[in-house]
Amino acid sequence: MEKKYSIGIDIGGTTTKFGIVDDKGIIIEQGRVPSNKHEVVEDFIDDLYEGLWPMIGRAGGVKNIIGIGMGAPNGNLYTGTIEYAPNLKWKGIIPIASLVKKKFGLDTKLTNDANAAAVGEMIYGCAKHMKHFITITLGTGVGSGIVIDGKIVVGHDGFAGELGHTVIRHGGRLHKSTGIHGSLEAYASATGVRETAIELLTAHPETESLLRDYTINELTSENVYDCAIQGDTIANQIFDLTGEILGEALANFVMFSSPEAIVLFGGLTKAGDLLMKPTRRSMEANLLPIFQNKVKLIYSQLKEADAAILGASALVTAE
Repeated sequence: MEKKYSIGIDIGGTTTKFGIVDDKGIIIEQGRVPSNKHEVVEDFIDDLYEGLWPMIGRAGGVKNIIGIGMGAPNGNLYTGTIEYAPNLKWKGIIPIASLVKKKFGLDTKLTNDANAAAVGEMIYGCAKHMKHFITITLGTGVGSGIVIDGKIVVGHDGFAGELGHTVIRHGGRLHKSTGIHGSLEAYASATGVRETAIELLTAHPETESLLRDYTINELTSENVYDCAIQGDTIANQIFDLTGEILGEALANFVMFSSPEAIVLFGGLTKAGDLLMKPTRRSMEANLLPIFQNKVKLIYSQLKEADAAILGASALVTAE
């Protein structure tokens, strides 16, 4: 019997990553194309086909492929459509799963990118033997996937689990893309860390800080980390505040679904204990006693560069 493969496609705001994945979760070949180059989605799919089709041939052809799994912002598992994604050029409702299926002649499934990551953790990652867990991606935004009884929670319309947009500070910081005030994403993302840095530097002009060596345009969450590990007071305060807010939010999520673990993923997790210690402290302090000291806070074991492809491919291998 010939070996079977699956295809994982992760559509990001600027770049789409894709790869051929074997039955052990190893990416045997991968590539990428721009997501923001084409105004029309059909032109994007042509570009994707040009990059992916030769890989399919080298894997033994379509007969050797189980199917295609896709993760995308505002991707709907039920309908296979991307719906009103603010960071993609193609506006409105895009029937991308059916368009890709028609182009490649392969069964195609779509979900949102954060849910794809949760599926990847469940099939290939540190949540492999768990039936109750939450994934939180701390990147440019805050993505999330909720698994209960071994199933992704998608709700009646396919969009459940947007924990990053829950309000954690009433009347708080404006999230410029959504217009919501005080959402978790406005504080606990890489973008949020940068905003907190600007606020604290402005509020405490008398306090010396290595962060003042950067202009506002130059300031990033990476700069904050670099300064924090050098002992900078304000940089450390930024991570303390971020962890405090993230921990409060995680406490709410724990009391909602009582997960075995919360799996953290994304660029901001590179801060390690600078972020993890205040986050855990705050989470435990805001939990009822029946939930305290039960939930593991762990980092994803999937390689950051590969996780999105693996998670998307798992949509068709998890059946």
